[in-house]
Amino acid sequence: MSAKENWSKATHPQEALPPAEPDQPAETASAAAESPKARAETAAPAEAPSTPQQIEELKLKAAKADELWDRVLRATADLENFKKRAARERQEAIKFANASLLEKLIPALDNLEMALAAANNAEIHSMESLKTGIAMICNQLKAALADTGLEEIDATNQAFDPNLHEAVSHQESADVPEGQVLQQLRKGYKLRERLIRPASVVVARKPDA
Repeated sequence: MSAKENWSKATHPQEALPPAEPDQPAETASAAAESPKARAETAAPAEAPSTPQQIEELKLKAAKADELWDRVLRATADLENFKKRAARERQEAIKFANASLLEKLIPALDNLEMALAAANNAEIHSMESLKTGIAMICNQLKAALADTGLEEIDATNQAFDPNLHEAVSHQESADVPEGQVLQQLRKGYKLRERLIRPASVVVARKPDA
């Protein structure tokens, strides 16, 4: 070795480097980073009840859960039965909704058949008695319909109301004011507040000059 090289080594000595450590696996490094307490909590399983008191509490909780589940099942079954019963009752109500009305109309139908039989009897010649019988049947029929809420709309001598009347035609008149019902051709009917059929009327108008 030359004197120059010896002088260089003596002037700049190499620093001692620590020996290289081998690479650690990721799991080992992660485990090393965790605290002993965290590793113990992660690895330790849940403690099973060990005292008789804890076992008894678990039994009580299980019995309470079974009781609540039975209540839920019974409530669900009762609700389904109620729905089925309500649907059946609704169908029956729709099917027999007119039963009470028909019970009131049947007597009028009986009297009408009796009047027809009397009219076909050759021994009956009194037209007045036939008219009396038909008028009685008509009043009986009107009373039965009125009990159900049916109301007549009599537009005679009334001002024309488009909500209740239907103008079939207009006719000139000097005696009746313009816009007033001059003649009623057919009665109208309401079921309480609902219009069933408007009254067909002839409305008066001023004569042409």
